[in-house]
Amino acid sequence: MRILGIDPGSLITGFGVIDVAQGKTSYIASGCVRIAPGAQPERLKTIFDGVVELSANYQPDEIAIERVFMHRNVSSALKLGEARGAAICAAVLHALPVHEYTPAAVKQTVVGKGNAGKEQIQHMVRALLRLPAAPQADAADALAVALCHAYARQALARIPGAQSLRRGRAR
Repeated sequence: MRILGIDPGSLITGFGVIDVAQGKTSYIASGCVRIAPGAQPERLKTIFDGVVELSANYQPDEIAIERVFMHRNVSSALKLGEARGAAICAAVLHALPVHEYTPAAVKQTVVGKGNAGKEQIQHMVRALLRLPAAPQADAADALAVALCHAYARQALARIPGAQSLRRGRAR
């Protein structure tokens, strides 16, 4: 099973690709889709095109993406939601199942604390995937989303009938 994790952002969208086989995770790739300044429609197209290209290059079986959380700034939250929507549309174009996780769920799963900081996420992603160095923050967040999904899938696989109840959403 190959999972593409996405940490959507209106300036930088992080991505991380992992494989899961026989309960073990392995690192494939990670990085960032950097969005140039400009009008919002062009920025969203960059995100969409980036996720389309990632899907074509890495051929994931599923996509895991971080859900939008409330910002103090409504404008920022809307832009983040639009970036997330562009990434989801690209996944749907490839007929890939999309699974969503809250930032707190990702942090709780990967670090053990729902309020973990960026450095803690980078450290745990590095340790869990046995990487030689910590990935860039947005890429580490995306890898954490992919790991969260991998662990959720493994847990649900042990419960008879649980996959049909979940429908791609963490609860």
